[in-house]
Amino acid sequence: MTHVVVAGAGLGGIACAHELARKGVSVTIVDRNDYHQFQPLLYQVATAQLPAADVARPLATIFEGFENVRVVRAEISTLDFASLSLTAAGEKISGDYLVVAAGARANFFGTPGAEEFSFPLYSVADAEKLRHHVSEVLRGEHDPLDVVIVGGGPTGVETAGAFAELFTALRKMSHPGGRGEAWLINHGQALLAPFSERSHVYAHDKLIEHGAKLRLGVGVTAVDAGGVVLSDSTRIDSRTVIWAGGESAAPVAATGDAKPGPGGRLDVLADLTVPRFDNVYAVGDVANITDVDGKTLPQLGSVAQQAGTWAAHNIELTIAGKHRKVFQYKDKGIMAMIGRGAAVAEVGAHRHQVQGPLAFAAWLGVHAALLSGAHSKVDAFLSWAWDYFDSDHAAIVECHGNPKRIAWADDVKPTI
Repeated sequence: MTHVVVAGAGLGGIACAHELARKGVSVTIVDRNDYHQFQPLLYQVATAQLPAADVARPLATIFEGFENVRVVRAEISTLDFASLSLTAAGEKISGDYLVVAAGARANFFGTPGAEEFSFPLYSVADAEKLRHHVSEVLRGEHDPLDVVIVGGGPTGVETAGAFAELFTALRKMSHPGGRGEAWLINHGQALLAPFSERSHVYAHDKLIEHGAKLRLGVGVTAVDAGGVVLSDSTRIDSRTVIWAGGESAAPVAATGDAKPGPGGRLDVLADLTVPRFDNVYAVGDVANITDVDGKTLPQLGSVAQQAGTWAAHNIELTIAGKHRKVFQYKDKGIMAMIGRGAAVAEVGAHRHQVQGPLAFAAWLGVHAALLSGAHSKVDAFLSWAWDYFDSDHAAIVECHGNPKRIAWADDVKPTI
């Protein structure tokens, strides 16, 4: 039986492994965690809108019933493209095909102190660490919680909006933390740079309306235990600096037999294989993937998921003695949540722009589609998401209790 080794259990890796498993192909999927994490919702874990367990689904549950799938929980140390193998926890795992889906990490761009003193948001562990930090500050002291978010992309904008709303709710409760401020620092002059000018303005105005403080056109030159220094030599004091300033491929990508391209990612051919290695694929945030016109696609969950499924289909074609097909990405658009009742979406290849409730509906649709590949209870997610706009429970959670669950109703729980 053909054996495929999948390195990483993100959206791309899960999509690839699940498609192959359904077709009876033997699969070994390796990841440091025993769960799949849904990265677009990590900022909501960090701001107590969701518990970590609700954005992490056990791999044992995802592949339940597939006897042809082996799940290995181990840190991948090296990749070997020539032998179609990887090494994890001292074990060399080889196959007939190797799919690299190792994901991304925060890119600190060499900023002094950034890696040591800031909170990235690229894993469940990152989000939990930030949430515990915020809770400790709010529960243990009488000082306001000032937050600095570095980066004006979707993660930065969504996180800034969530914290601004948290502070508004705390003020309503007369909690000392309500005196805090959410600062968003962006090197460029526009928020959500890949979006249209109309979306830039909408995001800017909505964040201001929610109470966020914006510093645009300046960068962060240093981070320390007490705050950040900006490129205009000003300083913002804060013990809570959140880094959303960019990402690069997981370091293991550089251990293979191919020289990484921009962002430390693996360049791939049109069929998603790594050049010179016909049976090695790279998908998701670890890969530089282009569309049919040669334009590099953004690091989005929809790109990762579609690429993972496409790689599986190409492996199936090769097994059947047929020619592989060029990856064709179906553009579902780009979107960002800016706060309760405020979202922006540019839908489809022609980027039809919508705002407010319609944008939120688009956000729901895309995220539900992404979740359907890893979660069985999408209806519960939709119910929670609508309730999200009607509830200000995050501030109460930070001070008194636990976030509201999305009731996935799984028997197996991830180890987080």
